Amino acid sequence: MAESMKGLKRTCRCGELGIQNAGQTVTVMGWVAKQRNKGGIIFVDLRDRAGLLQVIFEEADCGADNFAKAERLRSEFVVAVTGTVEKRSGAVNENLATGEIEVRAKEVRILSEALTPPFPIESNTKTKEEIRLKYRYLDLRRPDQQEKIILRSKICAAFRRFLTEEGFLEIETPILCKSTPEGARDYLVPSRVHPGSFYALPQSPQLFKQLLMCSGYDRYFQIAKCFRDEDLRADRQPEFTQVDMELSFVDVDDVIDVNERLLQYVCREAIGLEISLPLPRMKWIDAMNRFGSDKPDTRFGMELVDVSDVVAGCGFGVFTGALENGGSVRGINAKGQAGMPRKKIDALVDFAKGYGAKGLAYLAIQEDGSYKSSFAKFMTQEQLGALAGAMDGQPGDLLLFAADRTNIVWSVLGALRLELGEQMGLIDHDRFDFLWVVEFPQFEWSEEENRFMAMHHPFTMPMEEDLPMLETDPGKVRAKAYDIVLNGVELGGGSVRIFQDDVQERMFAALGFTKERAQEQFGFLMDAFKYGVPPHAGLAYGLDRLCMLLTKAESIREVIAFPKVKDASCLMTDAPGSVDAFQLQELGIALANPEEASRNCR
Repeated sequence: MAESMKGLKRTCRCGELGIQNAGQTVTVMGWVAKQRNKGGIIFVDLRDRAGLLQVIFEEADCGADNFAKAERLRSEFVVAVTGTVEKRSGAVNENLATGEIEVRAKEVRILSEALTPPFPIESNTKTKEEIRLKYRYLDLRRPDQQEKIILRSKICAAFRRFLTEEGFLEIETPILCKSTPEGARDYLVPSRVHPGSFYALPQSPQLFKQLLMCSGYDRYFQIAKCFRDEDLRADRQPEFTQVDMELSFVDVDDVIDVNERLLQYVCREAIGLEISLPLPRMKWIDAMNRFGSDKPDTRFGMELVDVSDVVAGCGFGVFTGALENGGSVRGINAKGQAGMPRKKIDALVDFAKGYGAKGLAYLAIQEDGSYKSSFAKFMTQEQLGALAGAMDGQPGDLLLFAADRTNIVWSVLGALRLELGEQMGLIDHDRFDFLWVVEFPQFEWSEEENRFMAMHHPFTMPMEEDLPMLETDPGKVRAKAYDIVLNGVELGGGSVRIFQDDVQERMFAALGFTKERAQEQFGFLMDAFKYGVPPHAGLAYGLDRLCMLLTKAESIREVIAFPKVKDASCLMTDAPGSVDAFQLQELGIALANPEEASRNCR
């Protein structure tokens, strides 16, 4: 039977005690991690969020009733223990923060009993993730999982401290917003009081933070919940958290300066990581040409090499055909991998096809300097030698090539480079490489829409020198946009915003917006700009991704208290679920499929 806490007050957490507390009487409360009955003495490992503490029960100290209760203790019972801190009578446990001490119990109260948990509550569990997420409230008790959630809290606190000291104001923006079809799918919320109308959950606070700049708040930030109805992967969730900011009277360098100092502060406070400033910057085009990615992992080399000029006019139709169609031929050098078995090379070809490649050409340089290649018969020895030379190929190296439209070649070799980096053990997982990627394209062409789309959003300012090309050659216009990348993961991104009416109108025209459509979707922002808008810029971090990288977690699910799985469902609560038919009736919603209606209505 559960006992009351009446008359008891916790004096400290389990993991906060040390040899300096020897002789003190304390009251600790937590969960039983383990109970070991050695006959006349019972050892209990007591756990709370601060750590583990050994408690010892002997009948002479705690009395027969308390000793009997200690005998009943099982894993995950919740107890309160009052006793005296002592230096350990046995060997010191150097792996435990409290390993020099133990608490000799005088009283124990069983506050709550527990069923046997479906998996061990311990660090580095081998339990399947699906089971852990079904019982997430138990999974969150595991010490290594608690460390991640606690570190996330420390990171948030560090963000708030730094930004507040820098003159930023924390201001909340609405969750129920107007839908803007540009970008990812919105989560829609039907309105009961406006039948047939819908709110959207925000994909970001973008428009509101720009309005705050119009309102004169100068420097804004928010740790904001955002929502996107898109497919999930390891670093993506339908609901996620941004550290969002906007600044007035600034340009690119000003935003980068304050954010470099912010990252330096957060990393130092959270994990003791020292970052040297300034952080390196790389133009988008250079990142794509060198790494095949706009979020390059710079912890290792194996950079892409453009060999289009070298293979022009060779006899290999795959290469020449790609060049004739306006594409390119590029390669990477897998050092020392010339002896890779054909079966493994074939697996790399299949991997490349998953990123749009029609195939993958290879050239292995044997130790005697001869060549083994999938295309050797189409090229002369001189041409093969020139190709190997352009790739800095040495005996023992494996050269891999992709030939297609340049964007496909980038995608294929960028992914292949990362795959080989892992396979070959080239990536130092204890290293943190930050990088700014700057001067993104203003637009990207959408085959589906058959028009240019904004690579970031319609309010991103073009580079001033590229403004004349907005109408004549929009594909060449660069944006005053910047992303912050860590170890090949985009941590955040932002841009300088358009604040001049004429430039915004030209931007909308380049995107195919009529004046009427622009006014319909963004009229409230454009109207606000008519009343005096300062030059402004901003940036938003993916908080979940930053926490994932700083804790070295494999997925953002590990740093979110109650995450969703790949189909955007919650295994613990069974969300999304059915709703009462009356609720749908009130909202004026009818499900189109009768089977769906019967399954999802109560």
